[in-house]
Amino acid sequence: MLVWLAEYLQQYFSGFSLFGYLTFRAIVSILTALVFGLWMGPKLIRRLQLLQIGQTVRNDGPESHLSKSGTPTMGGVLIIASVFLSTLLWARLDNPYVWVMLFVFGSYGAIGFVDDYRKVIRKDPAGLIARWKYFWQSVVALIVAVYLFWSSDSAAQTQLVLPFIKDIMPQLGWLFIPLTYLVIVGSSNAVNLTDGLDGLAIMPSVMVASAFALVAYLTGHVNFSSYLFIPYIPQASELVVVCTAMVGAGLAFLWFNTYPAQVFMGDVGSLALGAALGAVAVLVRQELLLVIMGGVFVMETVSVILQVGSYKLRGQRIFRMAPIHHHYELKGWPEPRVIVRFWIISLILVLIGLATLKVR
Repeated sequence: MLVWLAEYLQQYFSGFSLFGYLTFRAIVSILTALVFGLWMGPKLIRRLQLLQIGQTVRNDGPESHLSKSGTPTMGGVLIIASVFLSTLLWARLDNPYVWVMLFVFGSYGAIGFVDDYRKVIRKDPAGLIARWKYFWQSVVALIVAVYLFWSSDSAAQTQLVLPFIKDIMPQLGWLFIPLTYLVIVGSSNAVNLTDGLDGLAIMPSVMVASAFALVAYLTGHVNFSSYLFIPYIPQASELVVVCTAMVGAGLAFLWFNTYPAQVFMGDVGSLALGAALGAVAVLVRQELLLVIMGGVFVMETVSVILQVGSYKLRGQRIFRMAPIHHHYELKGWPEPRVIVRFWIISLILVLIGLATLKVR
């Protein structure tokens, strides 16, 4: 929005040309989302407290979590509002990829909001019934997948990039649709499963979003993409602004969500963040890179699958409790230790993922 205004005012004062630089808009995008989130956070927390929108803690979970009962939840609204504000201000709104990201972010946030609303306001522990939650997640993901497939105007937009391999980038054809569906839905639910400790999900999300901001910049730059043997997609460059908005919003939320948390993001935040990371991975054609950089999310999801599968097939549990962060809690690790160590693992995986762009 401000880009258009700056382009008009540039004829009167050349200094407005600064708004045309992507790097400048990326920086102010972070700052806008961060400052807005820090300003709005206390107001939102007070409002949630007045409305008595508090977290309900599972009785079968770690005993240390019982003290968290009543902590305000649905704080993910702060993340969504910050991302939307910063993106609408600083991104070029004639770029279709920007609107795809906002559609995914808003739609999955709405699904999570309904789930949280039923749990917290209506006191329905089941929230949004699982099959309906999955149904609406699937509808949104398929809409995005079909739109991207039919609107693609270059071969690069439907290629599969393989880490460590530069000479083989197969064309997916119609397989692009199920892959996009799986990445968006899977990533959304993976972040949702990870969101079980104070700050555990938000910091890896910030790290992955930061890395994808760099990847989007490289993908949208003809020289860098050619040098790194990755697809050149001009529209992808504007995703830098969206990703940096996610970084700023995430850091602002972490200010209030760090241990001991003043607010939880709830499904409204975790489903939206996960889906957005999946969507940006699809748009820059780096779905497998998301698996590497988002390894903490993958680990949490796999631990649940293994736990459920083992119990159903063998009648025995592999972990003391799933997702795996609860396993380490029950082993005696203090919550901050689990959180920080998972952050360190996430940072290492993000760096490995970025290294694969060159080691190809």
